[in-house]
Order: sequence, then C-alpha cells, then structure tokens
Amino acid sequence: MSHTEQDAALVAAALAIAADKGWRAVTVMDAARAAGVPLPLARERFPSRGAILMGLGRMADQAVLAEVPTDGSVRDRLFDLLMRRLDAFQQHRPGVVAVLRSLPSDPATAIMLACATRRSMRWMLDAAGVSTAGLGGELRLRGLIGVWLWAVRAWEKDESEDLSATMAALDTALGRAEQAAKWLGRERREATPPAEPEPNRSED
Repeated sequence: MSHTEQDAALVAAALAIAADKGWRAVTVMDAARAAGVPLPLARERFPSRGAILMGLGRMADQAVLAEVPTDGSVRDRLFDLLMRRLDAFQQHRPGVVAVLRSLPSDPATAIMLACATRRSMRWMLDAAGVSTAGLGGELRLRGLIGVWLWAVRAWEKDESEDLSATMAALDTALGRAEQAAKWLGRERREATPPAEPEPNRSED
C-alpha cells in the first residue's frame, strides 16, 4: 500500500473503533494494528490521536477539491462543496458521530477541530471563488463556519439514505447567509458618507 492508502486505512480503522467503543478508546497503535500499518510508520504519520482527525479532515478536503465546481451561483458552488465534504464523512458515519458526541467532554479536541474547520472553510470559500481577504473575507469565513456547523448538526441526526434533511438544512443556512451578506454589504455602502465634491478652481 502507498502512504496515502495506509493513511486512509488507519483513519478508517480508528473510526471503526470509535463507533464500537467510543472516541476515548481509540489509540493510534490499535488503529495501526487493525489496519495492518507498520507501527513505526503509524508513529511517523500520526504522532497523536488528534492527528487521526486531522488526517480525516485533510482527506475530506482533498476529495472535495479534486473537482471544484465552476458553474452556477456562489451559493450553488458552496452547496456542492459542502455536501461533498459531508459525503466524505458519511463513509465513516458511526465513527464521526462518536467523535462529535465526545466533544462536549473533550475541550482540547473541540478546540483543535475548530481551528481545522476554520482552515477547511477558507479553502471552500476560495474554491468557490469567494475572497477571504480583509474584514469582508473574515465575515464571510465566519458566516460559512456557521453554515457548516448547522449542516453538521443536521447530518448527525439525518439517517436517511439520500441525506435529504441535511441538504435542506444546508440550503436554508446558505440562504440565510446569502441574505446576511447582502444586508451587510448594503449597510456598509449606506454607512459610508458620500465624498464631498472638490471645489471648482478657476484657471489663472
């Protein structure tokens, strides 16, 4: 197996253990043994249990970014990107749900995932052709993080095969974010006083 295949196997094994015994029961060593990954390589690639979750997020982002949509509105492109990211998590649903349910009692992991989510959402915005520069970019980034968290909460409860409830929640959240972005843009324009005309200068 290549390193990429070994990483994927170890992450899958770790999430299978989490689904069966809970995230706290997961160790890199147990996941490596279950996946058939040599322990020295597992130690190199995943020095901590948290690195397994970072690996999952990285693999999900890479799967999404392998085929970036170019057609449709920004809202449509973001919908497509975020749903494909959730599809990547769907492959390991029981384990990911076990991780999510452990976060209230695991603040260190929650903070780590919050930072990782911020990085991922910046990639999603950039991929959709949305600027993340400056104050406006920061507001858009925070808005998309809120959209993502709302969609993840819906996905956690959605046991349908087609994830229809998740798609509806994501569409609603993106619609609200879109309206908020328009409102913020209008407020900024209205709050900016018009430039005063320069006084006429007569030529000598």
